[in-house]
Amino acid sequence: MADVLIVGGGPAGLSAALFTAKNGVETTVFDTDETWMHKAHLFNYPGIGSIDGSNYLETLRDQVDDFGVDRHQETEVTAVESTDDGFTVTTDDGEYASSYVVLATGANRDLAAGLDCALTDEGIVDVDVTMETSVENAYATGAMVRAEEWQAVISAGDGAAAALNILTKEKGEHFHDFDVPGDAEELFGSLVDSS
Repeated sequence: MADVLIVGGGPAGLSAALFTAKNGVETTVFDTDETWMHKAHLFNYPGIGSIDGSNYLETLRDQVDDFGVDRHQETEVTAVESTDDGFTVTTDDGEYASSYVVLATGANRDLAAGLDCALTDEGIVDVDVTMETSVENAYATGAMVRAEEWQAVISAGDGAAAALNILTKEKGEHFHDFDVPGDAEELFGSLVDSS
């Protein structure tokens, strides 16, 4: 399978990473750790009664690490360029190549603009329902694609939508990431509550 580079380690970026890595796509995340989640406390995230935003991020990081995501913490991406084979992402550490790129940089749209992604009249990144931009195989998520209507659960859904579209392209048919209790037992063993 191809690989994906994800710029941003908030709910959108880590959600995309979780889905791609869990399903066999080599996944790398670059994260400056400047997400708004460090200022948040979640009472409105489905399935979570109450959790500090930083603790929520640690849980997400543990999840993606368990699936083998290559996370580069405190690593800023300075440029994203389109190539004949996909994309090149530049950091202070060097350059990384991939078939797909997911931009999850909050309201900062500089990398999307540098990649020549189309913007709407409101100045947000123009995406389709799969979060794909006008640049083939480049995705934008979360606050990048919404004018002030920002929410962690929406961003996580955007990341999932981007990942599922990448998986659909890679598998050549519509892909659904749907697990059943037997999958959890196989993955986690007897730690899973079977009731």
